[in-house]
Amino acid sequence: MPPSPRLHGQLLVIIFAQFAGTSLWFAGNAVLPELQPWLKTTGLTSWITSSVQIGFITGTLVYALLAIPDRLRSTSVFLTSVILAALVNLVWLFFPIKAETILISRFLTGFFLAGVYPVGMKIAAERFKAGLGQAMGFLVGALVLGTAFPYLLQELGTHLPYRAVTLSVSLLAISGGILMGLTVPASPVRSGGIFFRFQTLLVLGQPSSFRPAMLGYFGHMWELYTLWAYLPALISYYRQQHPEVELTNSLWAFGAIAAGAVGCGAGGFLASRIGSARVARYLLLTSGVCIVLTPWALSLTPSALGLFLLVWGAAAAGDSPQFSTLVASHTTVENRGSILTLVTCVGFLLTVISIQLMSWLVTHAGMSGWLFYMLLPGPLLGLWAIRKMV
Repeated sequence: MPPSPRLHGQLLVIIFAQFAGTSLWFAGNAVLPELQPWLKTTGLTSWITSSVQIGFITGTLVYALLAIPDRLRSTSVFLTSVILAALVNLVWLFFPIKAETILISRFLTGFFLAGVYPVGMKIAAERFKAGLGQAMGFLVGALVLGTAFPYLLQELGTHLPYRAVTLSVSLLAISGGILMGLTVPASPVRSGGIFFRFQTLLVLGQPSSFRPAMLGYFGHMWELYTLWAYLPALISYYRQQHPEVELTNSLWAFGAIAAGAVGCGAGGFLASRIGSARVARYLLLTSGVCIVLTPWALSLTPSALGLFLLVWGAAAAGDSPQFSTLVASHTTVENRGSILTLVTCVGFLLTVISIQLMSWLVTHAGMSGWLFYMLLPGPLLGLWAIRKMV
């Protein structure tokens, strides 16, 4: 039976709330170029991103170990978390501009986003058991679009001060959380006494029905956020190689990242017809091919390179909701929120390692298309992990 119009309306609200909340993710990256003259250090790109990731990892561990997504009402957790994330995103504006203050703010923003992204997936999983792959496609697509949004805001508001950009993103995030809290009914809590059991930590290392999807997700995460973090650097490198070409880093970065939203939505549509595992495999294969072709893509014309980045961005992000769907559909209802949160936690831990490795390579070898080959193990691991699920 297809979802009712009421559920469709709720899905739209959840999608908007996820988009608004996750717009906080790359807010620091978007305003960093404007802040650079005041900062006494360079090379903050990797740490601006990694501090959010580390905060998110810490937050997901705390949320999972306390079983917050399973013991409390999901919509309340989402609303509280997104408000706190938005507030700590603003706190650095009240202090002198220092790298330490910004990084602490970014860390705390990531910490509270642990109650936004995975909890949003849990809310969707509770309401869309049928067609979950498609619903997850739209939901994660909203996350991707939210991640790209600060770059668009920076481009459209070139003359806006960084304070206005930061405030706008925080207000958007809060509005999404309030809208969800007002319009999406909270699912009943099954048992107030459920606590996350430490044995669940061991489950991640043992054979299980969701393990292939989990490993595939880990491979996907090795690639995704490092690609997003270093897209502006890759575009800058292309501009250096082609000084006659006029490109805008923020606009091109927005386009490549936002293409992932299209990949998520289209992947969700296809998943309802051919299954989530097949969609994930095709998209992993596509992103792997894009990694291999990156050095040669940098010799293309601007329009051809733009098309290449759109395809890569769509493929790199498009498999994420299908892995989340596969994990969610193979976990027990009682621990679904905690398992999703914990798997997400480990995935983001891998992004920190990947981002810092890329930073080390850029520092010691200089930017080039060949450096992106370090992302290739991600799609290869994912393809191997899900080979029997298709």
